[in-house]
Amino acid sequence: MGLAAAGGLLAAPGVSTAAAADLFYERTVMTAADARCGLFEPPIGAALAAGRIQARGAAIRAGADKTALARLEGRAKAKAAATDCTSSDLNLAAERVRDAYAGYAQMARMTYPGEVAEWRADRTAGVAARWRLQQTARFGWDQMTFGLAGREGANALMAVATFADGGSPYAARLVLRDASVTLGPYLDARGQSLADLPLARRLPPPGGREAFTAEARSTAGVDLLPKGAKSGWAFRFPAAAAHALAGLDPREAVAVEFMFAGSSGDTIRRAYVEVGDFAAGRAFLQVAAR
Repeated sequence: MGLAAAGGLLAAPGVSTAAAADLFYERTVMTAADARCGLFEPPIGAALAAGRIQARGAAIRAGADKTALARLEGRAKAKAAATDCTSSDLNLAAERVRDAYAGYAQMARMTYPGEVAEWRADRTAGVAARWRLQQTARFGWDQMTFGLAGREGANALMAVATFADGGSPYAARLVLRDASVTLGPYLDARGQSLADLPLARRLPPPGGREAFTAEARSTAGVDLLPKGAKSGWAFRFPAAAAHALAGLDPREAVAVEFMFAGSSGDTIRRAYVEVGDFAAGRAFLQVAAR
């Protein structure tokens, strides 16, 4: 039973398929064993679970087949179920996990590089509202910060955008693949390397999409504005949108559409976000809540 290495070892893209799959297997074994045997204190268990999600994403980006990963996950859980909780091998592996994750569980910040963009996580304590998990995007002359924001323990899915012409959108929506009507990610490569594929070609055609309309709109507080911006608009999306986003393939993209009223009808300005390690970053934040 191998050592489940700390989460930072998979922070960068380019990990081989075999290495990422091996780490996913090891972390799944130990996560399942922890659930059955109570091996770890909550902070270590939560850190291990976050690392497991990151390993799965790294394996998918490296080209691992999801069906094969599901079989690997089944074998890992069977391995954990068949191992006696008092096994010396299991307890040795658990001690190694504790050593590897003790520091990780105390980390306040983490960066998750992607193929096009990155997620930055911040779980430092404090009562002020801040970005807890964020990705930035430029679209035309405009810019947006998207992710989870709020005070400590409160992480709402938000988009904060500033518009070069001072425009004021009356609404925003998050557009992403509808997992209930599609079989998997839509990656319009056309023979191009996935690493170079624009985010706009990582969304399915309209028939395979779903949208979540923002449930709140307000002027953005200075603490959440993109760097250098003096004003902007903040939109908060429902919790279901964050759940749907976390369930997507890390190679996919989503779009945030801002709607503007005009004399000739509504217009839309669209910003794209790489899914990447959103799920792992969200799990990283949850470590602080344990």
